[in-house]
Amino acid sequence: MLFRKSIITYPLFFSLCFVLLFGCSNEEADTSDEDNTDGETTDISILTTAYTPEPPDESSPAWQALEEYTNTNLDITFVPSSNWDERFNVTLASGDLPSIMLADKTPSFINAVQDGAFWNLTDHLDEYENLSQMNDIVKNNISIKGEIYSIPRSRPLGRNAVTIREDWLENVGLDKPETIDEFYEVLKAFTEEDPDGDGEDNTTGMVVSEYEGPWDIMQTWFGVPNEWGEDENGELVPDFMTDEYREALDFFNKIYEEGLVNEDFAVMDPAKWHDAFVNGEAGVIVDVGDAANRNHKDMVKDDPSLEGSVGLFGAVEGPDGLHNLPTLGYSSMLAISKTSVKTEEELHEVLEFLDKINTEEGQNLVFNGVEGRHYEIVDGEYIPESDQNLVYEYEDLNQILPALPTERYHVEEESELTEQWNELKIENEDIVVSNPAEPLVSEVYAQHGQQLDDIVDDARIKYIVGQIDEEGLDEAEALWKQSGGDDYIEEINTLYEESQN
Repeated sequence: MLFRKSIITYPLFFSLCFVLLFGCSNEEADTSDEDNTDGETTDISILTTAYTPEPPDESSPAWQALEEYTNTNLDITFVPSSNWDERFNVTLASGDLPSIMLADKTPSFINAVQDGAFWNLTDHLDEYENLSQMNDIVKNNISIKGEIYSIPRSRPLGRNAVTIREDWLENVGLDKPETIDEFYEVLKAFTEEDPDGDGEDNTTGMVVSEYEGPWDIMQTWFGVPNEWGEDENGELVPDFMTDEYREALDFFNKIYEEGLVNEDFAVMDPAKWHDAFVNGEAGVIVDVGDAANRNHKDMVKDDPSLEGSVGLFGAVEGPDGLHNLPTLGYSSMLAISKTSVKTEEELHEVLEFLDKINTEEGQNLVFNGVEGRHYEIVDGEYIPESDQNLVYEYEDLNQILPALPTERYHVEEESELTEQWNELKIENEDIVVSNPAEPLVSEVYAQHGQQLDDIVDDARIKYIVGQIDEEGLDEAEALWKQSGGDDYIEEINTLYEESQN
C-alpha cells in the first residue's frame, strides 16, 4: 500500500546531530560579510541531481543565458542521482546548505524543517504569478503539518490510466469500457475470444507484476479512499478497513480465478511487466498513462501494421461514480535554506528567480537550451539538436524546474496517442482522490511502518490468489491493530484534528 510509506519522521539521533551542526553553521554565517552588495545581480547556490555523465557548468551557453534572463549569478552543484541520498544527508548534517536544495519528503528533510533549516513559504507564494498557481492537492502532499516549506517539481496528478489494445476491442466487438462490469467483460473477451485472431489460446486480459500500483489504482474505482478516508463520524480510517476495499478484493479474486490476469503476477519482475503487452500476450495494463506511447512505439517498431492499435482511458465508473488514484503530483521539491538565505529580502530574490524560470522563456532555457544552438523552430515545429555534446550543455538544467503552473517548454510534434494522453491527464484531475493524512507526520509509523505495511500487502495478495478468505482478512486486520495499528490510527486522528483547528 502506498500511504504507509509516506507518513514518517526521523530518528532522534539525526535530529540531535543536525541541531548541533546547524546551530554552529548559523553562528558562523551570522559573522560573515559575504552578502551580495552590488545591487545588480543575485547570487544563488543550488544543489540538485544529475542524470547525465556530463552536466552543464558555467561555460554552458544555456547556463549563461539563464543567468542573464534571471539577473543572477548561479552556482549549481550537480550530484549523480545514484549518490543523491547520501549527499543530501551529508549536506544536511554539515549545516552548510545552499540557497536552494533539492529534497524529498523524507525523514531527514522533515526533521530539518522542524529544526528550522528551511524557510516556511506558506504566506509568500501568493506574491508570485506562477508559484501561486500550485495545485491544492499538491500543496497538501508537500506540506508538513499544514505548512509549505518547498516548491514542488510538478508532475501530472492524473497520470494513472489504463492502456488498452483498441484493435483487440474491434476484433471482439466491444467498445472501451466505461463501468467496472464492462471492464470485466473486456478482460474476459481478451482472454477467451482470440482477440489477436491467430486461432490460438495465447492471450490474457490484463498483465500485472509484483509492483502493487495497479491494485492500488483499480481499488479506487470501487470508492476505496486514497490511503486514509473519513468515516461517518469524521474519523480517519485506513483504506483497507472500508467495505469498498473488500468489494475491490472480491473483484480482483474473481478475475484471478477466471484467468483474466496473469497467474504469476505476484512474482513477475516489474522490469519485464510491459513486455507481455508489447509482445501481444495481454491487452490491458493499468499504470501511468505515458507508458502507452512508449509501448506503442515499441510495438510499431517491430510491426508497422500495429500503428494506431493502442488507446487510453482514465478509469471506469464504480458504485460511487468515477474515481482515480492520483500520483503525488510532484517529483522532489526545491527547498530554500535559512543558512544561505538569511533575510526575507533575500528570500524574495530567490522566489523571484524560481517564479521567473517558470515563464515560457525560462522553461525553454532550462529544458530546451538556447534557440539556434540547441534547437531550431522550423515552420513552428521544434527541432532539437542531436549532437549529444551540445545536449549535455543544457540537459540537466531541467532538474531545477518546478514547471508551475504547467509545462511551457517546447516539445516535439505530438502523435495522436500523445495528444490523447495530454487531454486525459487533465481530465483525470477532476476525479483523483486526495489523501487527507498526507501532511501528517507519524511517530508510530516511523517505528512500526514496515511491519504494518507487510501485514496488509501480504493479506491482499493471498486473498486475490485464494490462499485466504474473509476470515483470513479479519485475522490480518487484527494482527495489524495489535502490531501498532491501533496506536497509529489514534495518532493520525489526533494529528488530523489538530490540523483542522
